[in-house]
Amino acid sequence: MRPPTRIASHPPNPYDELALLATPDPDDAGPPGAGGADDPLGLGLAPGSGPGDDGRDEEAWQPPNHRGKSRPAAVPLVLKLAVTGLVCACLLLACDRFAVLYAQDRAEEKLQESLGLATAPEVDIRGFPFLTQVAQRRLDEVEVSVPDVAADRVSLAEVRATARDIRVVGSLPTSIRGAVVGSVDGDVLLSFDDLGRELGASQAQFTKDGENRVRMAGSLPVAGHEVRVRAEAHLRRDGDRAVSTTVDHMRIDIPGLVTYRPGKDRAHSGLRLHPRAAARISREAAHVKALLAVPAVVDRLGVPREWVERALRSEKALHELTGSPRFAQRLMRLNLVDVVRDHPWLLEKAGIDPELVGALLSLRPPELSERLSLDFRLPDAPGGLRLRDISVEREGVRADLAGTGLTFGEAADGGS
Repeated sequence: MRPPTRIASHPPNPYDELALLATPDPDDAGPPGAGGADDPLGLGLAPGSGPGDDGRDEEAWQPPNHRGKSRPAAVPLVLKLAVTGLVCACLLLACDRFAVLYAQDRAEEKLQESLGLATAPEVDIRGFPFLTQVAQRRLDEVEVSVPDVAADRVSLAEVRATARDIRVVGSLPTSIRGAVVGSVDGDVLLSFDDLGRELGASQAQFTKDGENRVRMAGSLPVAGHEVRVRAEAHLRRDGDRAVSTTVDHMRIDIPGLVTYRPGKDRAHSGLRLHPRAAARISREAAHVKALLAVPAVVDRLGVPREWVERALRSEKALHELTGSPRFAQRLMRLNLVDVVRDHPWLLEKAGIDPELVGALLSLRPPELSERLSLDFRLPDAPGGLRLRDISVEREGVRADLAGTGLTFGEAADGGS
């Protein structure tokens, strides 16, 4: 029979056993692999024995970065490239626009000099970019506006033209010596506002009266008096560079006295009394008797001679003759030109200034037509600039322009 196992009075303390494992006796160190202070588990692992370990001290420990590389870190480079490209584009645009402005100024000077203009034109160079056109020495399109261009007796309020395919003689933009224009089209305007001043007709008004007609109304000085003038002007193209005018239906009024219509048509032309003057003469017995005493006047009035003889003898018969509205109408239809020529004293008897009427009759239709003419001619320009359609608009007379092969500056002299 086995003896009973002895149970210790005090069970072993586990912490003491752990302490023995943690701090082994240096004398108890066994062979490699048997455990020790540097290898308490006996696995043969010791500091510095790992692969790739050169025995150097490990670096200080740092917490791992779990966020990774942020996206905005790559944005600054793209942004810098974009800003750089934008700045370069702005500089190129500024250089391009500055070159255009400079070239426009030079072109304005050259055009004013070549055409002998009193006012510098306005030049607008179209097309973008301009610097590529500079390199080719050709301009795609140029708009030119010239104000106040002298054209014979009148001046054109504005000349506008668009030139295309322009070959420049010289260096753009600094040295423009001339140009050759492939084609040009535009228009010229003869302003109604300027015509009265230029034609010497004070307070003249010109208005549209049809597609190619202009109605004129104003005043002219005659023998120290202002007489009213009305007329119609018909416009037509005269060749390729001029516009001519035919003035007709002209009427000159001395207010309240007479109306003069120059011309050879006796039915519509001549010197006739104003309605107020005819009515006044009809009421004044002395003036009526002065007219009725002239046989030529009686014949033109169409009044029977026996009525006239009775009216000259009797005031009652005179009143019956002149009191009728038909008599005043007969007086208004009476052409006084021949009567005044043969009997100049009749005007004074009728209360009309003979000097004023004489000056009025001295006005000849050709002179009046020339005075009111709207003729104009384009100024001389090298090349084939010509007029096309003519139209009357509210602001004036407008004519279309067209041309090819125009040359300016040294190009007109054969320069290249």
